[in-house]
Amino acid sequence: MLRARGGWQALRCCASLPRARRAARLRVREALEAREPAGEVKVQGWVRSVRSQKEVLFLHINDGSSLESLQVVADPSLENRDLTFGSAVEVQGELVKSPHKMQDMELKAETIRVVGPCDTWLFPLKMKERHPLEYVRQFPHLRCRNNTLSSLLRIRSEATAGIHAFFQDNGYVHIHTPIITSNDCEGAGELFQIETSNEGRESTEKSHFFNVPAFLTVSGQLHLEVMAGAFTRVFTFGPTFRAENSQSRRHLAEFYMVEAELSFTESLQDIMQVMEDLFKTVTTTVLSKCPRDVELFHKYIAPGQKTKDRLEQMLKNKFVTISYSEAVEILKQTSQTFTFKPEWGCNLQMEHEKYLVKHCGEVPVFVINYPYDLKPFYMRDNEDGPQHTVAAVDLLVPGIGELCGGSLREERLPFLESRLQRLGLTDAYQWYLDLRKFGSVPHGGFGMGFERYLQYILGVGNIKDVIPFPRFPHSCLL
Repeated sequence: MLRARGGWQALRCCASLPRARRAARLRVREALEAREPAGEVKVQGWVRSVRSQKEVLFLHINDGSSLESLQVVADPSLENRDLTFGSAVEVQGELVKSPHKMQDMELKAETIRVVGPCDTWLFPLKMKERHPLEYVRQFPHLRCRNNTLSSLLRIRSEATAGIHAFFQDNGYVHIHTPIITSNDCEGAGELFQIETSNEGRESTEKSHFFNVPAFLTVSGQLHLEVMAGAFTRVFTFGPTFRAENSQSRRHLAEFYMVEAELSFTESLQDIMQVMEDLFKTVTTTVLSKCPRDVELFHKYIAPGQKTKDRLEQMLKNKFVTISYSEAVEILKQTSQTFTFKPEWGCNLQMEHEKYLVKHCGEVPVFVINYPYDLKPFYMRDNEDGPQHTVAAVDLLVPGIGELCGGSLREERLPFLESRLQRLGLTDAYQWYLDLRKFGSVPHGGFGMGFERYLQYILGVGNIKDVIPFPRFPHSCLL
């Protein structure tokens, strides 16, 4: 008993001893935004520059939380051969007011630990060098360490959060639609088919993992329509895939799509209003939360394009609305020569879309009521005579062309049955007809290409420069 009591006394004595205080860990962004000095802090990141003078050692370190790096001042005795550009470090010291105008705070280092050295001779990114996007695209595994690409990823992150916040604030339910599906929503046949990797299969039929052909999704719309029979507002935001054999600067095989469906709506204008509100709300969020990152793109990636002025104008003004028929007449009456001659009943080409935006004052333009035969089976028939149209809408933006596409959905069972029968799709879409038999309501929706949205607000010419990983040249990253 005495031994036990003595043990408890020893534990109490140990507990009463003063403990070594742990340094508070700060992100670079938090350190830069601090209003008051702080002692015993720790910052971890990668060295962006190192400069040693006789009496002081200067470092700039960045951890990806901001475009700006944090200046570290230290005694030259803390320098070692591994402290180089690109090396990973942990710096502990005191956060103090900076005498320099470029930042309010700097870190006065007490210890600098090199966590991961970097061979600057072999490292393809060089200190204080502005690498063109074509160069860093060769290093998909390292390009996120470049200022431009790290800015892009912060913008993508904030835009993603802004999209989710917009829908949640407006009462939408987030649905995770399948990536593997048997549906070809667009009807264009540009699908990636999924097969097992077992080369020992004797026939193609036996290789169907799900007993039917399966594909990577081109759209979550049809699955959202299922959910729109139980929830009045739903959305999804995820990867989609198009097997369009194009290596152009505006096409991707894998991209992210924002899609929404609204029940109990009979007006295409309702759909257009959500598209416009989403666009403006998310853009305002990005501009307010990533001002320096966006400025980098406008200043160095898209100089002379007046992208910032165009965005500010877009946020202040209502989008323009014209019909498809009006658009064709505008194109026919211009003196400009097009590669593809504009004719009623033909798809609008990118050259047509860009001209229409320019004609309307370089603001986003809604084009509505497209020819019946141009659009998929699910779009609502307008029943409007010789120039037969459907209640469809595309949103065109400067420099990009089509950004969003949507429509009212055909909720009337006889109309839908008739069209599916003409297309020979009745058996494949029997489940879709069921949606119209049991509590069908007028509804509609739209989809927005996320990467095209980023292209527009940042002024980037090549869509491959707004994705985290380009699909070349490293096969391990495909």
